[in-house]
Amino acid sequence: MRKNRNRNKKWAFLLLAGTMTAGTLVGCSQQSGSTSNATPGAASPDAVQQTDAPVKEEAALPINIMLPIFKTNYPKDDSPVAAEIEKRTNTDIHFEWVPNASYVDKFNITLASGKLPTIMYVPDVKSPSFVNAAKSGAFWEIGPYLKDYPNLSGANPVILNNSSIEGKNYGIYRGRPLGRNGVYYRKDWLDNVGLSVPTTVDEFYNMLKAFKEQDPDQNGKDDTYGLVLVKWTGQWSSGFDNIKLWFGAPNKWGDFDGKLVPDHLTPEYVDALKFMKKLYDEKLINQDFAIMDSAKWTDPLVNNQAGVIIDVIDGAARADDKIHAALAAQGKDQPDIHYMDVFSGVKDAEGKLHTLPTSGFAGMLAVPKSAVKTEEELKRVLAFIDQLNDPDMQTMLGYGLEGSHHTLEDDAIVVSKDTVLLESEVEGLNQMLTFIPEDKAKKVKQTPLRIKQTDLQKENEQYIVANPAEPFISQVYTEKGAQLDNILNDARIKFIVGQIDEAGLQAAFELWKKSGGNDLIAEMNELYAASK
Repeated sequence: MRKNRNRNKKWAFLLLAGTMTAGTLVGCSQQSGSTSNATPGAASPDAVQQTDAPVKEEAALPINIMLPIFKTNYPKDDSPVAAEIEKRTNTDIHFEWVPNASYVDKFNITLASGKLPTIMYVPDVKSPSFVNAAKSGAFWEIGPYLKDYPNLSGANPVILNNSSIEGKNYGIYRGRPLGRNGVYYRKDWLDNVGLSVPTTVDEFYNMLKAFKEQDPDQNGKDDTYGLVLVKWTGQWSSGFDNIKLWFGAPNKWGDFDGKLVPDHLTPEYVDALKFMKKLYDEKLINQDFAIMDSAKWTDPLVNNQAGVIIDVIDGAARADDKIHAALAAQGKDQPDIHYMDVFSGVKDAEGKLHTLPTSGFAGMLAVPKSAVKTEEELKRVLAFIDQLNDPDMQTMLGYGLEGSHHTLEDDAIVVSKDTVLLESEVEGLNQMLTFIPEDKAKKVKQTPLRIKQTDLQKENEQYIVANPAEPFISQVYTEKGAQLDNILNDARIKFIVGQIDEAGLQAAFELWKKSGGNDLIAEMNELYAASK
């Protein structure tokens, strides 16, 4: 841990007098715009003290925080924004950045080691490794403390339930819009090949095929393809999880005549996999999708290699910004146009639109008891997380420092075009934000694309396919989930790349059943029946 920085504070004294005139000296302290920096229930360090002796300044709180990073560059501990966060929150922060593509592996290794950070990002609240650790007492149950903090007390009860383990919250969820998922694509490419926005699976396929075969970037070379897929949190990207809904498959579990059935045991799931195999065989997706690092996800779009990503649709504006920056560096930018555009998805065979919802949160921040040993220290950690949700802190973690990383134009954020500066000093810090009770940061100037993204996220909520098993904690999955997931992940990748045929795929599904899958189905249906 680096040496703690000294903070200068002026002291406040109250001079008591009897019949004499009272003289009062009131000192002023550095303000952060929040009182949440103080431990709830304790007097603020800046409050007037009823004593002749000055109060000792509280030492900076050491915080190690383990977070995913989506870039190959990232903010260092002593970077300007990190230093300002420390100054405002009276903390001494060390970031443990982990590439997102390998985060799950690192998470499990860290859990097993017992050497845990102060705050740990949990990507999958229901993963067997975390559920086992939480139930064994490795993490603080923070639910009862949330009411004591001005921001965290506004947590959504539905999302708290979704992110709980048997009704207990072992972390603070990172809030997200429910209708966040969709498709973003190179609008200029679609215009160049003369196609309209797809509304069916066949039209989506035709767009990808045109992006490979019809020279969409008009450089006279055969050097493009359609859809970018990446390895994602130890498995793979959300692309397939969206696409399977277009074929009518359920979201993880489906209700069929009152019984829960896992998605992979439906014919629609297999149809979706056959479609993915077709895209792979025709080289309409990147051939290295199973190992491609998500830190490089948008690079093919920016570099004129590919034209489509299926993910959170707010990624469109970020990709658009990067394309503008790259073209501006070449003197070829057209500032008034959008190179990217978005749509929700395509309709299934019955003409219905289905979109993949979030659970209302994207992982959570958990506090290990091995690193935070006392309730007093826990309260300071929670006060730190609470303060990050103040509007000015949300703005800083998202967009950096005014004048260095962004400017304000009509009270809207105008982000610097220096992408190297942003990656090295800002990007990734927003992984600490929980957006509780909501996103209160200043917003980037609302371009037509950003307005469309926001409107589409709201519109998507009417098309989302819920997972009926979302709230359930399965003992079978807690014990065997990792093994069961590996069987399915390996099988579907091997099927797509042609290492096994459909018979081999079905054999893998049978292995899944015999390895605990049948027990999982039985248990989930018991929980489902009880919930009714």
